[in-house]
Amino acid sequence: MAAIAAEAGIGKPVLYRHFGDKSGLYRALARRHVDPLMERVRSELREPTCLRARTRSTVAAYLGMIGANLNLYRFLMHRATAEDPPTRGDLGMMVRRLGEEIAGMLVAEGYIPDPVRAQIVAHAVVGMVQAAGEWWLEHPDMPAGTVVDDLTTAVVGAISG
Repeated sequence: MAAIAAEAGIGKPVLYRHFGDKSGLYRALARRHVDPLMERVRSELREPTCLRARTRSTVAAYLGMIGANLNLYRFLMHRATAEDPPTRGDLGMMVRRLGEEIAGMLVAEGYIPDPVRAQIVAHAVVGMVQAAGEWWLEHPDMPAGTVVDDLTTAVVGAISG
């Protein structure tokens, strides 16, 4: 908190007054930066295109946003979630909600008629893209397009059965 206050040119009491504590600061950062990421992913998912095109644009949007905000992403997904259980819970809930939304889409659009199987596949797909994104961030020499192409194939394959 001291380093953040110094960087912002304010005193620590101002930070504490606004955020309450370090946990409040972490959750505010998560809401400010993860909500737009999730909305961008949702926007791509709603596009009325074929499954492959929609999957590709969604994966590309996700990787583009985490790659463009690398330090913030790492801070929120690793440090903040390790240090603060409420932040870990908030981020976990956002990821689970995205899985639920994808499952609903899969059922509504007839890709996977069984709602239970749709839940399994949707959550697996979300985890796969998140894990592959983490791997890609550690391998900056790997072209994003290659990762997007391979993830698109894997996601479409998981959904298609």
